[in-house]
Amino acid sequence: MDAAERRRKIQECLSESTAPVSATALAKKLGVSRQIIVGDVALLRASGTDILATPRGYVLPAVSTAKKVTRRIACRHDSKAMKDELYCLVDQGCTVVDVIVEHPVYGEITGSLHLASRSDVDLFIEKCSESSALPLSFLTEGVHLHTIEARDEAAIDRAVKGLQRLGILIEN
Repeated sequence: MDAAERRRKIQECLSESTAPVSATALAKKLGVSRQIIVGDVALLRASGTDILATPRGYVLPAVSTAKKVTRRIACRHDSKAMKDELYCLVDQGCTVVDVIVEHPVYGEITGSLHLASRSDVDLFIEKCSESSALPLSFLTEGVHLHTIEARDEAAIDRAVKGLQRLGILIEN
């Protein structure tokens, strides 16, 4: 199979999947190295294909007919409170779309998360621990933004109140 056909197969696999697909899984399925897949995805993205890289793998953005409410919230906490923060958000029916920090050199840095359940959060926390990677908020002494989405304002309001109780929410 040539490179163009492999990239078509990657798109096909992602479009058929209901969950994120890791580069390792794609590599195994297509009989190439993980690094080849990472390069192919980079080329697909550069050519305009919208592929999101999440901590659990690649996904195509969902095209949903259901209207969702989105809000950006500001938080501050140490790395020990990250799990509590994320659980608070997903327990109220919110999806944590991303994390954003303001870097003095690079400006705004956004990390794609797409965490919608405790299982998603657990996998994310586990991946952070295994890789010894520091959260982006480490760059800003714990200050960061999250884009969250939910079916309705009430879910987001409940999540915000939960973050207030935890002392995590930065309020105006």
